[in-house]
Amino acid sequence: MGSDIRVLGPGDEAVLTRLAPGVFDHEIDPALTAEFLNDPRHHLVVALDQGTVVGFASGVHYVHPDKPAELWINEVGVAPTHQRQGLGKQLLGALFACGRELGCREAWVLTSPANGPAVLLYEAMGGSDLEDAPMMFTFRLDDRETDRPGR
Repeated sequence: MGSDIRVLGPGDEAVLTRLAPGVFDHEIDPALTAEFLNDPRHHLVVALDQGTVVGFASGVHYVHPDKPAELWINEVGVAPTHQRQGLGKQLLGALFACGRELGCREAWVLTSPANGPAVLLYEAMGGSDLEDAPMMFTFRLDDRETDRPGR
């Protein structure tokens, strides 16, 4: 059976209570879900198969004093049971449509060259790699231990 693509918003928190294994990296936190869905700059598109979330794409649109709105793609995840069926493309397409409606001039995403499936997805969607590869730095802003390797 096919999947339905849906853009979530305020009041849709219950949709994220039925998840296929492997869609998100960690357990869903109800408070964070409500905060995310109630923030008009945060966007979450899900793929539903018989009421169960089997994929998602999330992003944030933002403006800057000297630049028009852009859409940052935070993450795309598809359950292993539903991979290689075009869901990633459908989810990104729906997220791009949200960005267009908001007047975003561009969407962008960071990934590692080692993440082959993501690289193939972004290339298939018409994304172009920068010749001058960006570097990513992270900064710890609290004293809590994290579950990130190497920290």
